Amino acid sequence: MPKSTKAAVLSAPRASFKVQDVDLADLRANEVLVRMVATGLCHTDLSVWAGGVPFPLPGVLGHEGAGVVEQIGKGVTGVKAGDKVVLSFASCGDCGACHGGHPAYCSTWLQRNLFNGAREDGSPTITSRGKPIGGHFFAQSSFANHGIAEQRNVVVVNPDADLVQLAPLGCGVMTGFGSVWYALDLKPGARMGVFGTGAVGMAALIAAKLRKPEVLIAVDVVPERLKVALDLGATHAVNAKTDDVVERIREITRGAGLTAALDTTGVAAVARSAIDALGARGHLVTCAAPPPGTEIPVDFQGILTGKMVSGVTMGDATPQVLIPQLAELVMQGQLPLQRLTKQYRLDQLDQAAHDMHAGITVKPVIVH
Repeated sequence: MPKSTKAAVLSAPRASFKVQDVDLADLRANEVLVRMVATGLCHTDLSVWAGGVPFPLPGVLGHEGAGVVEQIGKGVTGVKAGDKVVLSFASCGDCGACHGGHPAYCSTWLQRNLFNGAREDGSPTITSRGKPIGGHFFAQSSFANHGIAEQRNVVVVNPDADLVQLAPLGCGVMTGFGSVWYALDLKPGARMGVFGTGAVGMAALIAAKLRKPEVLIAVDVVPERLKVALDLGATHAVNAKTDDVVERIREITRGAGLTAALDTTGVAAVARSAIDALGARGHLVTCAAPPPGTEIPVDFQGILTGKMVSGVTMGDATPQVLIPQLAELVMQGQLPLQRLTKQYRLDQLDQAAHDMHAGITVKPVIVH
């Protein structure tokens, strides 16, 4: 029988979230029913809210869920009722990218996580008053007290884990860490710049610090965030509102430029600054998701010194590999997420979104 639960439903772009009763479908063989304990609010959620990312509305967003398994489908292995879990993105497990250890580039990624608002076969996971609404967002739609996930996006964590702390791991933190550890493969002694110090950028700074760079520069326009970045290990902070970013980075690196940079903003002008701040054979990775058609202007001559620019999705991480490592770093105190998070109730999603957009809160966490 369908299960009733409460969810924050977004009826249209830029509308307020409304907490209401919804019904969840019966589990399929590969699915897991999770009672949500906490869910991080991510910029991808805000992009859907703003209308920049297509998703069927009305619908239920949320894709950084953490909770306790209540029920499993008959084909699920490795997960059982009572397990504490962190949820991430879904992938098919059968395509070349999945077999090659790059599930973030699964051939069904966009349909499975974003565009359909339903299972791959089109069947809904959420109904309201008997009518299907958008669900299955990142195979979880975790802005709800319960959600249906797929086995492949469920990661079991330590029974003693604090799920409120771990909720942001499933997307934002994993993206920041994976972009540094995998996409950039940062080496000791590197000269690293992080452009944008929201949750993804802060996670990237922490990840970079663990790789022992020579220089670690945080770039942002919010002084309070730059102060936190310095506290978390940045060696320098550059305020893009008051400084010439490229010139300041040249000064810091004594003319050598950056060997590695991460753009988390999705702003073309910022990415261009990051490219210009690279030294010979420097590598810029961008992990943001701006509206389709956004282009980065590049000086052809400027990249002939071997500069590289590449994009990354979800840090090119395998959730079952990276999330347990991140959870262990949290428990060891090496990933101080409490410095970045603020807790809100499900019925405070509008306030959480406002605070995140305004820079008041780096990472809102919705506690169910």
